[in-house]
Amino acid sequence: MAPMQFSTHVSADATRTFDVFSDLRSADQRVGGIRKLEVLTDGPVGKGTRFKETRIMFGREATETMEVSAFEPGKSYTVTCSSCGVAWSTTFRFTPDGGGTRVDLEMVCRPLTFFARLMSPLGSLMAGSMKKCVEADMADLRKYLETGAGKA
Repeated sequence: MAPMQFSTHVSADATRTFDVFSDLRSADQRVGGIRKLEVLTDGPVGKGTRFKETRIMFGREATETMEVSAFEPGKSYTVTCSSCGVAWSTTFRFTPDGGGTRVDLEMVCRPLTFFARLMSPLGSLMAGSMKKCVEADMADLRKYLETGAGKA
């Protein structure tokens, strides 16, 4: 599946936007699509932070264990996960833009197993649902930053 790219503009400065987007301990209170998020490592969020995220995907509850694999405070971070024979990598970038912040997200998946490679053409069928999910997550965080409102 080709990388998926998303972008949104947030009316908040880049430091605050980065802090809210990378605040895993509060994510399930700010993002409607997340049922539960449990940080598995101690200390502040950064490279090496591991967490379990539970959400409803395709009508079923799904829990994935993820890891922050890169972390550049105020600028970007990457979350990785391996699930069902596929390696996922999602990178968030934060750029000051017109008194606010442009948030760019790139999601890349790479099949790891023969079965995942065989099924990869069907990935486009899931892409629409994944796109809606990512856009809703970003909209929830943008709303939180711009209005202070919590989970929808």
